[in-house]
Amino acid sequence: MHKVVITGAGTVNALATDVAGTLAGFREGRVAIGPLDFPEVDRLSVQVGAQVHGWDAGARHSRSELALYDRVTQFALESAGQAIAQAGLEVDEELALAAGVVLGTAGGGHNTIDESYRALHGQGKNRVHPFTIPRLMHSAAAAHIAMRYGLKGPAFTVSTACASSNHAMGLAYQMVRSGAVRAVLTGGAEASLCFGGVKAWEGLRVMSPDGCRPFCATRNGMVQGEGAAVFVFEAYEHARARSAEILAEVAGFSMTSDAGDIVMPDRDGAVRAMRGALADAGLTPEAIDYVNAHGTATTANDRVEAAALAEVFGPVLAGIPVSSTKSMHGHLIGATGAVELLAAILALREGVIAPTMGFQQPDPDCPLDMVPNAARNASVSAVLSNAFAFGGMNACLALRAV
Repeated sequence: MHKVVITGAGTVNALATDVAGTLAGFREGRVAIGPLDFPEVDRLSVQVGAQVHGWDAGARHSRSELALYDRVTQFALESAGQAIAQAGLEVDEELALAAGVVLGTAGGGHNTIDESYRALHGQGKNRVHPFTIPRLMHSAAAAHIAMRYGLKGPAFTVSTACASSNHAMGLAYQMVRSGAVRAVLTGGAEASLCFGGVKAWEGLRVMSPDGCRPFCATRNGMVQGEGAAVFVFEAYEHARARSAEILAEVAGFSMTSDAGDIVMPDRDGAVRAMRGALADAGLTPEAIDYVNAHGTATTANDRVEAAALAEVFGPVLAGIPVSSTKSMHGHLIGATGAVELLAAILALREGVIAPTMGFQQPDPDCPLDMVPNAARNASVSAVLSNAFAFGGMNACLALRAV
């Protein structure tokens, strides 16, 4: 069994198009939620989100590349490039066979789907772009990352709604730990902020019209975001042999299924996921210094997660900061756990706990230390990062400082 470490990170999200800017946003408690800007937004009831504004695809990619790259793939490739650069990972012929890609996404090429339907039904056209399928397929981003960097080991996509990237990173961790591979590019990407993507979520009646306030008594729903985060997970001995800087250790992972309702969360599934991650990492509840909560700001999700945290941590929960950074960068659905892992790394490396923004009033059903409205300095050596998805699909990661 190999110790697994993180040596590189990259991201594109509404806070910033790089890691440094994102971490600065966490420290400052910057909220990147605002008016949406895309075709037909005026037809939506919900017109706010955490959108990546000013994204110049033409400046980053050639015309032939853009014929193949949906917005979600563009975000993933940019994030992967940043992660590879920070890790200083050079993929030679030997490493190429022992390195792979595991990405999470819930919607895949949502913009391509939306544009294609608009062309067919809205504009009366009778055919779509010849690369429509390669653009919209969920595995597109993983495939393009593997091709760009010559990664010839396992390359695939995980799609488990809002837990997709945590599942992807957990599987990457298990693959490196077992020795199946030496390095994996892993994380998640999502770009569903388009008319069809938001309209579909409106139908669930879980969207806030004005902002994201996790665990707050006045919370009124989630706010969608978009973007990606990608990390280099590699075996500790491989990282040390090439003198790579280590950002954190991936210490444990667990995934469970509620096997209950398609949309309503269940406390037991969340409890088993957190306890499983602690056991896998060899950590006690008392060892955890910070929990990055799933914290979507929906009434049911926050109440159930708070109850699950109380069951796992018992009386020590009162001394553990819990925050949801979705209040700043929105809910990136299949990519959300990956962007939130940056907050876990910030806590471990700099002792800065990202806040839960928008807090107005305590909820008696969520008696947590939510780090309200301002970042906090603290000594942090171990963290948990939660993701609980529709369908009762739960994935929890444990990280340690190195």
